[in-house]
Amino acid sequence: MSKAAELAALIGSQTALSNRNLVINGKFSIFQRGTGATTVNGNDVFAADRFKGWANGGGTYTVEQSTDVPNNEFEYSAKLTNTGVDSSVAAGDNYRWATDIEGYNVSQLGYGHSDAKAVTLSFWVKSSLAGTYCGALYSTTASRHYIYEYTISSANTWEKKTITVSSGDTTGSWNKTNGNGLRIYWGFGSGSTYQGTAGAWTAGEKWETSNQAAWIGSASATFFITGIQLEVGEQDTPFEHRSFGDELARCQRYYIEFGSNGASGCFLGSTFAYVSRTIPQMRATPSISVETLTGYIDQYGTTSRNAGSVAVSHTEGHIIIYGNSMSGGSTGNPAFLRKQTYLSAEL
Repeated sequence: MSKAAELAALIGSQTALSNRNLVINGKFSIFQRGTGATTVNGNDVFAADRFKGWANGGGTYTVEQSTDVPNNEFEYSAKLTNTGVDSSVAAGDNYRWATDIEGYNVSQLGYGHSDAKAVTLSFWVKSSLAGTYCGALYSTTASRHYIYEYTISSANTWEKKTITVSSGDTTGSWNKTNGNGLRIYWGFGSGSTYQGTAGAWTAGEKWETSNQAAWIGSASATFFITGIQLEVGEQDTPFEHRSFGDELARCQRYYIEFGSNGASGCFLGSTFAYVSRTIPQMRATPSISVETLTGYIDQYGTTSRNAGSVAVSHTEGHIIIYGNSMSGGSTGNPAFLRKQTYLSAEL
């Protein structure tokens, strides 16, 4: 086939040559919460932006940013390390890692309808434990899953994996707005409750088969992954590289951190102040957490003021943070944010 014919075939098989990848932060350049090891020892533990893990049953693992990569195309990978072995996984134990894709971004797939589209998932992976691994595509609203298997042929060797789901799911009510549209799972050894059959759309939430390698049962096992791409069609294409700024902005739709002097406003009395700032448009009204309430807001020309609590008001592209139950403020005096603040609208 000529180069022109190859290009025509590629163009014909894709909805676009840009914005193909439905996964955000698939090459792990964004770690707003910190690039060091984060321990996964429960539910919904975030480390890399847009990715979270679960560990229930006694085992634990860490997630961190790594410069171990398959080739010069990538700068970073995510490194998972088994830090707490579960050598006897019970039926309800579960060890998994996932990324959630917003409904707006997967509505083009037509899932839940007769014209549901095929998709292709591709990624680079390396593990100290060779064998069969599993994952799944899953809808939290339709409660439907598609389990996939892939083989890590050689330990400690980067390998590219491609999984084609040739038939989209035509059943169920899939979210197509700002809720959770599609979750991609990678499994590490879960109990029989979460095991099913690969290669078909089925009701319920499962992400492994009984063939899954016992990664969580292997002390100090490692698992590296990068170059994750999910795209429409049955043909995988080269990884879509986006600029750092573009990828950061996409991540900040779900999570934003800012610190000292990150916002300004004024005191409206001795016990109440507000500060505001412009932010990227977030998926929904964010929850707020802070480094500490001690010295949270400064009143200009005086010492910092403690807050008894904080609250947030959100409109598109803008937030107001309220410091409540304060002391010693003066109406009309300028107020400045002094401590690290975290906004989350995660799926």
